[in-house]
Amino acid sequence: MKARIVSAFLLSLLMLCAPAFAQQGPDELVKNVTEEVLSIVRSDKDIQSGNAQKTNALIEQKVLPHFDFMHMTALALGRDWAKASPEQQKKLSSEFQALLVNTYSNALSTYKHQTINYKPFRMAANQTDALVRTEIRQPGGAPVQLDYRLEKQGNSWKVYDVIVGGISLVTNYRDTFAQEVRNAGIDGLIQSLAAKNKQIAAGRQK
Repeated sequence: MKARIVSAFLLSLLMLCAPAFAQQGPDELVKNVTEEVLSIVRSDKDIQSGNAQKTNALIEQKVLPHFDFMHMTALALGRDWAKASPEQQKKLSSEFQALLVNTYSNALSTYKHQTINYKPFRMAANQTDALVRTEIRQPGGAPVQLDYRLEKQGNSWKVYDVIVGGISLVTNYRDTFAQEVRNAGIDGLIQSLAAKNKQIAAGRQK
């Protein structure tokens, strides 16, 4: 279940990668960028063949600015977040971000023929927190509900959680992170995430 959730999360990263749409409402941001980016992915043979370097470059350059990974990491840590120093929080956010991106970048090659259904959206003029609901429809498979929680920061919207089939990405990691903190403390969790990222990097080099 976790792999399926994070794979869908990676698709959500790609749906929000164009700065040109940053000033739009959260629903327009999701819809416009989704249609443009999926078209690019379907036509990019390097990404479809699993070119990790090109995929990661795409994510780092155009995707990450639209996500608030510090907020996401705080939600994933829950009450343990307050135990971390500012430097530990920065390291945790960096490693968690790397884990999500690096582990599932290969999932990009699987997104070729899906279509996106955008659910009706309503938001008050002064609202600063929004839920955008979509559905991924794929040939030969059941539709996958994919929702986004966004927060308004200045003039732009930032994603701070992705909900797949009713399951939150950040809370999906909470039990695992809590166990790591109980066993080895905050530094132990940082080391564990760093080790996983190194293992993924080493595997790609083979």
